[in-house]
Amino acid sequence: MMIVTRKQKRIVLIIMDTYLVAVSFALTYFYLQRYLLVPIQGYILMGLLVTLSYLLAAFKLKVYSIINRFTSTREVSLIILSVVVACSVGLVYGIAFPNYLSWRVFTLSMLFINLLLVGSRMVWRIFMEYRHNYKLKTHYEVSNIKRTIVIGAGWGASVLFNHFKMEDEIYKIIGILDDDYQKRSTYLYGCKVLGKIADLHKFVEMYEVEHIIVAIPSLPVDRLTQLVDVCNELRLTINTLPPFNEILSMDKSKSKLKGIEISDLLGRDEVELDIQKISSSLENEVLLVTGAGGSIGSEICRQVAKFKPSKLILLGHGENSIYLIHRELIDKYGFKFEIIPIIADIQDREEIFEIMDRYKPSIVYHAAAHKHVPLMECNPIEAVKNNIFGTKNVAEAAKVSKVANFVMVSTDKVVNPTSVMGATKRIAEMIVTGLNEPNCTKFCSVRFGNVLGSRGSVVPLFQDQISKGGPITITDFNMTRYFMTIPEASRLVIQAGTLAKGAEIFILDMGKPVRIFDLAKNLIRLSGYTESQIEIIETGIRPGEKLCEELLLDSEATGKEVFEKIFIGNVPVTPLDEVMSFVDSLANDGKLPKRLLDYANFFVNDKESTGDEAVEMNSTEQPESFF
Repeated sequence: MMIVTRKQKRIVLIIMDTYLVAVSFALTYFYLQRYLLVPIQGYILMGLLVTLSYLLAAFKLKVYSIINRFTSTREVSLIILSVVVACSVGLVYGIAFPNYLSWRVFTLSMLFINLLLVGSRMVWRIFMEYRHNYKLKTHYEVSNIKRTIVIGAGWGASVLFNHFKMEDEIYKIIGILDDDYQKRSTYLYGCKVLGKIADLHKFVEMYEVEHIIVAIPSLPVDRLTQLVDVCNELRLTINTLPPFNEILSMDKSKSKLKGIEISDLLGRDEVELDIQKISSSLENEVLLVTGAGGSIGSEICRQVAKFKPSKLILLGHGENSIYLIHRELIDKYGFKFEIIPIIADIQDREEIFEIMDRYKPSIVYHAAAHKHVPLMECNPIEAVKNNIFGTKNVAEAAKVSKVANFVMVSTDKVVNPTSVMGATKRIAEMIVTGLNEPNCTKFCSVRFGNVLGSRGSVVPLFQDQISKGGPITITDFNMTRYFMTIPEASRLVIQAGTLAKGAEIFILDMGKPVRIFDLAKNLIRLSGYTESQIEIIETGIRPGEKLCEELLLDSEATGKEVFEKIFIGNVPVTPLDEVMSFVDSLANDGKLPKRLLDYANFFVNDKESTGDEAVEMNSTEQPESFF
């Protein structure tokens, strides 16, 4: 089958439009020739002038860039506007040469032009829709296409039906359910609104429905969760719309319907970033990301790459992870800017200083760290070497190389730390904020909780356990954590970096804490199982874990929001010489974990409580969200 290119289609369309304009004037001539008072030469000259003017106006208004099988009122208005421009030129010609102007000829010609040009587009659209519907019918007769009900009869459903046409996706739409009584028994794109959403059971049985599509972007999380439960109970598959910007962009690689994800059931609204400020900060700059192969580090790389830096340096210790993110970025951005993969260990002080001196980045995102709490309890020395000494190396090298901004990715586990990991990250915060000086590198930290789907987090673990038939293991049924998606956390880290003035600890609004038990139940639902099929068992809190996490102490909470979902914590800066003296004293001995916890809690609590008190408080209380 021969494929016609977009350029060839434009040429055909231009030829067709020229022909239709000529036909319009010919029809007018043959209809009014007995009444014509103007010479035929002047009439032909006006026709040529109007045709040329229309083509020029159509090019300017991008009429020939329209995909004609999706012609809508907007496209029709552009065609009519082009005709109006062409007519105006013809009118000026007629006024300049009055002997060549006939108002009857002029008016009728313009009517014919509009009728034929707009009519040709509408006929083509009707033909394409007929072909699409015929294709749907044929497919349905010969294949097992699921019978589908759409939830929602609003703008989302309208976008959905247009999406079907754009993607040539084929569904047997039985009807629509919507709670708006005024829409009952009305039709949208030929599909009837059958009733309210609560009657889903009845219509599923009545029409043997197998599939549900949710077309209400603003549907509350509790309602969406109920729908997931109903679909599991009735053995229905369920999908929802992708983000509208993906549908409207007509990117066929992205604009398919998507399954319900665990992030959809958390009810977090994605924050809109200050793109202009980020772009002005990152464009044509040299950026360095440590831990670039990790979950957060790699996503930071993806996000900053959109802003066209001059160089993006991917620094990481894991060869395979750096290879994967480097290949991904090269495939997407090619050679639009330089992408440099570096295999290096942040514990290697000399190499880190040499890398900073060689590339002289203007912004450093420090995401490299050991983050797994129970593992670091077993390996405290490695936590100290990587999280404390590694951060010290990167931060001091950045200062010596006169990096403009240094942004460290921190964690909520630094608050009242009960683990080696939390204590080492808190001491890393002290180092970073303590290094800040006027007219030097602006150091800041960004503190947030768990991210969904990151390596080593509970979501991949639970999904693996579900795939094996269970059970799901939870250390404590009352355990809560703060969650956000990896892209949202990474974008907010980048935004916080543009707001830094020096020594801040930015706190991301994580919303309400989520019970891990509820998270497990939602994952079971999304996997198409019930709690009777996948068992959830309690195994006991592991060393270093808290029952509940916090983002700030009461004394640190200022409530000062510097950007949507970004706050500044009132965290006192510890004198750098005190921090460095303690860091230098760290030795490989059996008291290392206790020394870390005592020191981190001593300064975190502003000398008001001890680590033991922190442990007791966190094992019994569930804090309210600061935000």
